Parts: sequence; structure tokens; C-alpha cells
Amino acid sequence: MKIAIIGGTGPQGAGLALRFAKAGADVVIGSRDGQRAAAKAEELQQKLAAGSGKISGCDNLQATASVEQMVILAVPYSAHDATLNELKPLLAGKILVDIVVPLAEGNPKAVAMPAEGSATEAAQALLGDDIPVVGALHNVSAVTLNKLEQKINCDILVCGNDLQAKNSVMEMLSLLDVTSYNAGLADSARCIEAITPILIRLNISKAVPFSHAGICIQPPAH
Repeated sequence: MKIAIIGGTGPQGAGLALRFAKAGADVVIGSRDGQRAAAKAEELQQKLAAGSGKISGCDNLQATASVEQMVILAVPYSAHDATLNELKPLLAGKILVDIVVPLAEGNPKAVAMPAEGSATEAAQALLGDDIPVVGALHNVSAVTLNKLEQKINCDILVCGNDLQAKNSVMEMLSLLDVTSYNAGLADSARCIEAITPILIRLNISKAVPFSHAGICIQPPAH
């Protein structure tokens, strides 16, 4: 499997690149600056053991064009729509995995949802129904992702309007050794994305003895 991560030079994108490559997938990270992406890819590759997948880097357009199916969008929300407009001609026949959370400007403890209701829904509206958008990985700490010696400490909620696309993304996520759940249609992203600022609030609070917490779906004990 080969996965493109647009915004792969940022903390969350880089952490995902390391995790997927460690699991054996080839990863191409994209950036507006292709040289920066290539340098970051080389840096990340050096953190991996022999036998891992290959991490390469190039500009966003080349990264998107280089993969057959999976394109993960991990850019800041301020660049969300502009990046998708640029990539749209290259996304035909592929799945866009949107992990972006519309955090409020200057306040990561709140969201500022777009008119469509969520970043996931905004991406689907922008790309049109022929390009499936799947929301996932919204609630995973970037710090956790980059600590390869530790297992990811949360479950993954997946949403979108195309069931086949969701199943394909959940299969991809199994490479990360996580449990993922089909959380419904794209409008479920309104709830899922809104969990992130709550986690941020808890993780920076001095009233709790932890940081970088995630969420888990807990079945009954009986």
C-alpha cells in the first residue's frame, strides 16, 4: 500500500507517516514546498528500522498523483479549502481522508465549524459526490503519533457517506494497530471533530494527571 499525506511535514502528518511506514506501507508526504517535504521525508526515514516502508517527499500535487487510492489531508484548517481546490483535479478515483479539525483561530479549546457543519462535510461539498471523503483520525494526539515506542492510546471514529470508502479506510487504519469504528455519515463529523478541543482542554488542564489522552469506546464489563 502507498499512502499520500498532504501536510506531511507537520507534527500529525509526520507522526502518521512514521506509523504507516513502520507498519510496512510506503508513504509520500506532500508540502507546498517540495524540497522541504523531501528533506522531512529523509529525516523521518532515519528514525525507522530496516524493513520499514519507504517515506518520500514532494510537492502536494506530485504526492497526490503518485498514489492509487489513499490521500490523507493533514493541513491546518486555514489551508483546508485552498488545498482541496488545488488537488481536486487529481483526486478522481481516490479516497480523501480528512483529518482536519476546524479549531477556532487563537483558541484551540474551541471549534469554529464551517457553514457545511464540519470540515469533513465541507470537503465533500467542495469535491462533489464522485470523490468520497472519509473523516478519521481527528482525536489522536500528534505527540502520541510520534512516540513510536508507544501504542496509540485511543480508538478511531470514522465517518463518511460512502460505505465502501469507509471500509477501505478502516482497513488502512488497521496497519496502525488501532480499533476503528464506523461512526455514521459525514454529518457525524460535527460531533467527532468537536471532541478534539475538549481533549485539548483536558490535556492542558492542571486539574488532571495526564496529557495527550484520547477516547476509547468501552464495552460493558458484564
